[in-house]
Amino acid sequence: MTSRMYSTLLSALLVLTCLIIAPAALAADKGLTFGMLLVGPYNDHGWSQAHYEGGRYVEEKIPGSRMIYIDKVNPADRPGITIPLLVEDLVDKGAKLIVANSDDMKDGIREAAAQFPDVKFVHVSGDDVLTGKAPKNLSNLMGRMEYGKMMAGFVAGLTSRTGKIAYLGPLINEETRRLAVSSYLGAHHAWTQVRGRPAEELKFKVSWIGFWFNIPGVTADPTQVVQNFLDTGHDVVLSGIDTTEALIVAGQKRREGKEVYAVPYDYVGSCDGAPDACLGVPYYNWGPDYTRLVRSVMDNNWKQAWIWSGPDWEDINDKDTSAIGFLPGTALKGEDRVKLDAFIDDLGSKKTQPFTGPLNYQDGSVFLKTGETATDEQIWYLKQLLKGMEGASN
Repeated sequence: MTSRMYSTLLSALLVLTCLIIAPAALAADKGLTFGMLLVGPYNDHGWSQAHYEGGRYVEEKIPGSRMIYIDKVNPADRPGITIPLLVEDLVDKGAKLIVANSDDMKDGIREAAAQFPDVKFVHVSGDDVLTGKAPKNLSNLMGRMEYGKMMAGFVAGLTSRTGKIAYLGPLINEETRRLAVSSYLGAHHAWTQVRGRPAEELKFKVSWIGFWFNIPGVTADPTQVVQNFLDTGHDVVLSGIDTTEALIVAGQKRREGKEVYAVPYDYVGSCDGAPDACLGVPYYNWGPDYTRLVRSVMDNNWKQAWIWSGPDWEDINDKDTSAIGFLPGTALKGEDRVKLDAFIDDLGSKKTQPFTGPLNYQDGSVFLKTGETATDEQIWYLKQLLKGMEGASN
């Protein structure tokens, strides 16, 4: 082979190699780096892990996408560190979309969005889009966990022998009030409409610890709060905090011979900590919404939105379509599972609408008149707990 022939062949091979590699390189370029700020540990078996796994879902569904994250973003674990500073770190690492996953990040993520107008932001659980405070590159996202909490309350109301149900709450705000109220309404429906028991026999107590999870020296100790619930006749504890203390303590009490149960929160795998005590778990499935948001940035069709995603009533546990699910626990009896399925069907068809009057606030003022069904706005901005619930509203 002459040197000219060799040179020609080598050139042809290089061209062919480029033709093969170029499409793959272009495909890789279509990926997107997105960042997450997680209020708790990424593996907390609760709220933050649900978001983390939602990010992993995006990576599975969108080739070339990449999640970067900073967890434990809270005053106890990162004192003095601001949200804009953490956002700057994520942007420096290439993030084009950033999710802040806690209500208490509201002011900081709004400030960061103004500082980085070319980056898109999602604040989970906020309402800045509704109030007009959000910069154009900031959207809000939340799941309609009110339905999941109704289911949680429903299985508690079916199971309780004493009629004393407890709710372990985090801090007090509109979000946590409406979730506690939803749990109460589900329990009340099961107790009165399914079991036919007098409403006055149902006792529903809410205790707030002061934050989304335990911070020693700052919050009440959730383990101690749950122990107190179970030692004072409450036989089902519904958790509203990000971690699984309610379930763990209930499991310990069962090993001591007490017939008590718990319903954890947030994460599909939460029951694993004490399955014999777990009636089920209402959980968030962030993957589908995060996938849509990442794609919107990649396709340059991002539009600011306030998103309140609900269950897919065809299958609330479909990981590709449903933002809210409920996974029954092994402690939930077979006949009660059938009743739960019927309740879920009635919620989906709106045959049953627990947010329907007459319902009064704790102070006796009217929340909903007889026959009146709450609007989204009335539920979102719930002002107090309801009459029939024990615990602080503010």
